[in-house]
Amino acid sequence: MKDALRELLRAIPPMERFLETPWAEEVALCLGRDSVKSIVSDVIGEYRSALRKGEETVLSVEVLEAEMRRRCLERCAPSLRPVVNATGVVVHTNLGRSCLHDEAVRALTAVSRSYSTLEYDLGGGKRGHRDSHVEWLLCRLTGADAALVVNNNAAAVLLCLAALAKGREVVISRGELVEIGGSFRIPDIMIFSGAKMREVGTTNRTHFRDYAEAVSEETRMLLKVHPSNYRIVGFSAEVGREELAALAREKDLVFLEDLGSGVLVDLSPFGLSGEPTVRRCIAEGVDLVTFSGDKLLGGPQIGAVVGRKQLVDELRRYPLARALRVDKMTLAALEATLRLYLTDRWREIPSLSMLCADGDVLRERTERLAARLIGTIPEASCRVLSVEDAVGGGAFPARGIDGFAVAVSLPGWSAAALQARLRLCAYPVVANVQDELVCLHLRTLSEEDEEYLLAAFREITGGGEP
Repeated sequence: MKDALRELLRAIPPMERFLETPWAEEVALCLGRDSVKSIVSDVIGEYRSALRKGEETVLSVEVLEAEMRRRCLERCAPSLRPVVNATGVVVHTNLGRSCLHDEAVRALTAVSRSYSTLEYDLGGGKRGHRDSHVEWLLCRLTGADAALVVNNNAAAVLLCLAALAKGREVVISRGELVEIGGSFRIPDIMIFSGAKMREVGTTNRTHFRDYAEAVSEETRMLLKVHPSNYRIVGFSAEVGREELAALAREKDLVFLEDLGSGVLVDLSPFGLSGEPTVRRCIAEGVDLVTFSGDKLLGGPQIGAVVGRKQLVDELRRYPLARALRVDKMTLAALEATLRLYLTDRWREIPSLSMLCADGDVLRERTERLAARLIGTIPEASCRVLSVEDAVGGGAFPARGIDGFAVAVSLPGWSAAALQARLRLCAYPVVANVQDELVCLHLRTLSEEDEEYLLAAFREITGGGEP
């Protein structure tokens, strides 16, 4: 047995045998020879280990070489790639959340390829501050006195707690001790910030007296947290902002609200009600509001803090603020996005445009795509379905949006197999499966996406041009 194993190990070709193949020389242009050598070495090492453990009993040089080539080609392809989102989830966390407006893309491209005024005051010829590029815009759009921007909303909450309540008590309702995506848990953030959490009320009902009775000399802050994709319905109660704001003023406390998605405009005319705007929170007396930029605001990933100037200035001076600051490209994209709101062009922002899409227009687009798919792939079966789309990003979790999708099936393909194959196309397509049919939701497809989708089906079936 040992002799047989020894012979198998000896029969494995030397590394140079693989490195001299045409495919290895080709991928070396992409990865560099040392990287290819490392991948080849890893595969040979794993194969040797499998032989010693008895997991492999026959040497196949072809299989060995195919695995090396597969791994090299995988490393040659960019990992972070654009995809077609055919799921109907507008703010899709796993697919990068919001898509930027063209003006935001142009702005970030412009500053990324040259020097910029990131921290330079052209008028005074001296050092400037990076928040100045967006602070006035955020204040104008929210009614706040001051604003600053960090790299995400979790960081914004952490900064507020650490800078303003470290070593002091923060009163929060038990019904708002939530965990959101990526295991972001309010109690954990509270501990990390150094603040002391004081829970009040019960999971489903918290009253004003619960907050009032909890306030002591140790209390520094009242915290209200957006529940994201979690809701309490039925026998429940919560305290309104104006009541909490009055209590905070009376007791000289800071009233902080984590608003989550950051709605800047009232979306109720489009059937999306229940999410307060940032301006409304400020108007109802909240001292500081934190929110995201890459969800319902429709911009890049940031965490904004807006509110009272004295408090924002304290945050700005706190050492952690420097560690959480954003770069020039993010600020450029955010400024361009905010200016679309300033000129009442916010409906042009891709995420907002998708959310406010007209139902009749969506249906017409769906019917047109179904016809094009059949024209492209004659063997395909396509029909239009009424579906439920979603806002995503933790906003409006209990509220679906009426939408339309093309339900597609191909002979010889199960829905799961077709769904998986679409993800592996040159331009990947991420779609849903419903009732053993692949469903392509039109709400989250741009006209350009439709072309990529048609190309994906041609790639799968070998079909010609429509």
